[in-house]
Amino acid sequence: MTRVRPGDVLWTPPADARTATRLGRFLGEVEERIGRRFADYEDAWAWSVENLEDFWRAIWEHFGIRSSQPFGHVLADETMPGARWFEGARLNYAELILDALRARGDETVLLARSQTTGTRDVSARDLLALVGAIQEGLRAEGVGVGDRVAGYLPNTPEAVAGMLATAALGATWCCVPPEMGPRSAVDRIGQLEPRVLIAVDGYRWGDRDIPRLDDVRRIADALPGTRVVLLPYLDRDARVDGFTPWADFTASAADPVVEHVPFAHPLVVLFSSGTTGAPKAIVHGHGGLLVEHLKAIALQMDLGPDDTAFWFTTTGWMVWNLQVSTLLVGARLVVVDGDPGWPAFDGEWSQWAVLAETRATFLGTGAAYLGACARAGLRPGDRWDLSRLREINSSGSPLGADVAAWVYDAVNPGLLLAPTSGGTDICSAFVGGSPLTPAYAGEMACRALGIAVDALAPDGTPLVGEAGELVVSRPMPSMPVGFWGDVDGSRYRAAYFEDYPGRWRHGDWLVHTERGTWVITGRSDATLNRGGVRLGTAEYYGLLDPRPDILDSAVLHFEDGEGMGVLVLVVRASDDADRDALTAEVRASIRTELSPRHVPDRVVFVPGIPRNRTGKRLEIPLKRLVAGTAAEGVIDRSVLVDPDSLDETVRLIRAALAG
Repeated sequence: MTRVRPGDVLWTPPADARTATRLGRFLGEVEERIGRRFADYEDAWAWSVENLEDFWRAIWEHFGIRSSQPFGHVLADETMPGARWFEGARLNYAELILDALRARGDETVLLARSQTTGTRDVSARDLLALVGAIQEGLRAEGVGVGDRVAGYLPNTPEAVAGMLATAALGATWCCVPPEMGPRSAVDRIGQLEPRVLIAVDGYRWGDRDIPRLDDVRRIADALPGTRVVLLPYLDRDARVDGFTPWADFTASAADPVVEHVPFAHPLVVLFSSGTTGAPKAIVHGHGGLLVEHLKAIALQMDLGPDDTAFWFTTTGWMVWNLQVSTLLVGARLVVVDGDPGWPAFDGEWSQWAVLAETRATFLGTGAAYLGACARAGLRPGDRWDLSRLREINSSGSPLGADVAAWVYDAVNPGLLLAPTSGGTDICSAFVGGSPLTPAYAGEMACRALGIAVDALAPDGTPLVGEAGELVVSRPMPSMPVGFWGDVDGSRYRAAYFEDYPGRWRHGDWLVHTERGTWVITGRSDATLNRGGVRLGTAEYYGLLDPRPDILDSAVLHFEDGEGMGVLVLVVRASDDADRDALTAEVRASIRTELSPRHVPDRVVFVPGIPRNRTGKRLEIPLKRLVAGTAAEGVIDRSVLVDPDSLDETVRLIRAALAG
C-alpha cells in the first residue's frame, strides 16, 4: 500500500462545489436568508449549532416536509435528555418516500441482488404495490398506530417494503437478520411483543443453504401473541402449519395509506450489539430520523435522484435504515443479500463487482472491508469500471491512513472518501465528510451540520491534539425517544448523561487535530492506560492493519498489579510465518512508529479476533470472557463473524496472562 502520513490531503473539492452540490446550494439559501456569507464549511457548521432552531427550520423548509398540523417552536425545550422538537407537528416518515415513488412510475428504484433468489429489479410502481399489499395484510391482523411489527429478514425488497408499510400505518418496525439464532432474535424483538413477525424460511450464503424453519418455530413459541407470516425465500414451497403464507398475507391490492403521528412517535427500534449483556432496544421517532437523514443523505453525502446507492449492510445494522432513507431523496438502491467473499474475495459477489454491474455512484461500506481489500493487494479500479463511483462512505471502525491512500490509488482517484463515525444510538454520524471539505488520510474532515460535538476533558474543557470524550453539548433531533420498556428513563440517562450532566457522552475517544480534523481512537471504555497516559487502540490498528503478514489483530489491557498490561493479539496471514520473528518485528515497529510506552508486554498468537458482522472488534466483551464472566452474559455468538475460534482465543490469552 502507498505510505502516507495521517492528515495528508488526498482529495479537494472542485472549484464549483458551492454551486454544484446540494450542500452548497442549501448553504446559499441560508446565506440569503440570514444576510451573510459563510467563509467555509466550518463557519457554516458553527452557525448551525449556535442557531439550532434556524438551522433545523431551514432543513424542514428546504425539503418541503409536510405536517397536517402546524408546529410551535422548532425546539421547545433543549434540556437533555428530554429535548422537545417540532411540538404540535403531525407527519409520517414514509410519506415523502411514497410520494417520491409515485413520481417515478415505472423507473427502477431497487436493484436487488441475492445469492438465494438471484437478480431482481423493482420499479417504483411495483414497490408501491408491495407496500400496499403488506399494509393490507397488517391491517387484517389488526395492526394500527402504536403496534409493533418485526422482521426476521435478510436485506431484500420485502424487508424495505415491510418497513415502509409499517411506518406508514403509524406502527413501529424492528428487524433482525436471519443469521441470528432464535435466542438472539427473541432477546431483541421479544422486548417489543410484536403483533406480527415476518420471517424467511432460510437463505443461501455463498454456496451453502442455511435453513431457518426450526429457528422460526422456536421464535414463534417464545412469542405466543404474535402472528407469524412466512416468506418463502430458500424454498419457494416452504409452508408451516399455523403460519400465514406470504402469498395469502399479501393477496389484497391497495394503494398505501399514511397515518400522521406526532414528531416523536416511535418509528423504528434498533438494538445495541448485544455483545455486553442484553441488547438495548433504542427507540427512534418519525420526525427525528426524517430530518436527520434528509440532512445527512442529501447534504453531507450529496445524494439525489441521479444517484444509485449501494450500502453493504444487514437488516440488523443502523446503516440499513440509512439505506431505506436514501429513498427520501429519490435515489435508487442496490439491495444485496449474500457473502461478498464468495466464490472468491475478488469474485463476482465482491462489493466492487456489484458496484460495477449496477453502475452505482455511492458505496457505504465497512472500514474493515476496505482494509482487507488493501491488505490483499486488490486493485478494483483496474479490474472493474468504477468510473461512476463518486463517493465511498466508510464506517464501523477507524479507517487507516494507508487504506485511505489505497482507495485513491487502487479504486478511483477522483472520488470523495468520507470516513464517518456515529452510532445506532443516533442512527447517523457525528463526524465524517462533506462535498465541501477535503479528504484527509486517516482522519475525518468535519463535524456534521447541526451537531455540537467536541472532544472534552473530564472537567468539560475542549481538547485539541489529544484524545477526549466524544460529547454532544446541544440536542439532536435523532437522539433516541428512549429505550423500550425504560419507563422512568433511568437506563437512558445512565447510558449517556451521567458523566457530563445535561450533555451526551457517547463512549468514544475523539481527537480534534490541530488541522481541524477528527480522529476516533477507540472506545473510551477500551482505552489503555500506562503510567496515567491514555493510549488509543486505533493507534495500534493503524500500524498493524496494513501489514500483509498479519491477517487480524486486537489490543487488550489487563490490570493485575504485577506489570502485565498490554497484550497485542495477532492472527498470522500464514501459518508458516515464524512467530519469534514476527513478534520481534511487531514490537520494533510499535516502538519506532508509536513510542516505547506503546510496546506490548506480550504478543499472543490466536486463531481469530472476535468481530461482529459490521467488522467491529469486540475488545471489551473479550476482556470480560478472559476474566471469567460466563459467555451467556457477555457475548452473543450469533453476531460474530467467526464464533468457532472464540474459545481457543480466550484460552490462549489466559495462558499468556498466567505465564
